Amino acid sequence: MKSALLSAATWSGIDSVLLDLDGTLLDLGYDTHFWHEVVPAVWGAPRGLDPVSARAQLEPKFRACEGTLDWYCIEYWSRTLQLDIAALKRADPSRISWLPGAREFVRAVRGMGKRLVLATNSHPVTLSIKDERTQVLVELDAAYSSHVFGAPKEDPRFWQALQRVEPFDPMRSLFVDDSLPVLRAARRAGIAHVVAVRKPDSTRAANHHDEFPAVDGVIDLL
Repeated sequence: MKSALLSAATWSGIDSVLLDLDGTLLDLGYDTHFWHEVVPAVWGAPRGLDPVSARAQLEPKFRACEGTLDWYCIEYWSRTLQLDIAALKRADPSRISWLPGAREFVRAVRGMGKRLVLATNSHPVTLSIKDERTQVLVELDAAYSSHVFGAPKEDPRFWQALQRVEPFDPMRSLFVDDSLPVLRAARRAGIAHVVAVRKPDSTRAANHHDEFPAVDGVIDLL
């Protein structure tokens, strides 16, 4: 199997494939809709705010938490916004879906004999909701949420904790994600092959990634 990024020789030197969830395997469009449309509408209604006005008031709260574990924590947002975030997520799971080619990629990599590891900032409850819809976890050898480690993937402590429970060799590992801060953290952790996803959200235009090798979707790595 060859691509411009990973030749057959490169694949032969990879034992572990570490994968992000949202925006790498699953469509980030669900999360975009949930946080940009659903939450502002539900939060704004009792305050007499239309969704656009509510979103404008919520944006500073969201930005203040970016890159922290709270940013990904549904318990934090339930407390902060006085909403049952888990219940809202469960109310309409129809948008939760695999990105094009992602499931095929995972199955092909399994066929190559690589170890497949999910490394996600997704809250365990959110991960459970998404797994109920997609059965993503059955396709993987192991799955780790940053909430179990007490540090997001942007933090070096995540990678230290991950390696204690999942003894992968960074020099023989591939990591794929759509977040630039996370990609940088993986590179600092010494992972040899770090690849960005340009199209994490099927409802939006592709992102530009000049700092890392990039593909539109993981299927393009094959």
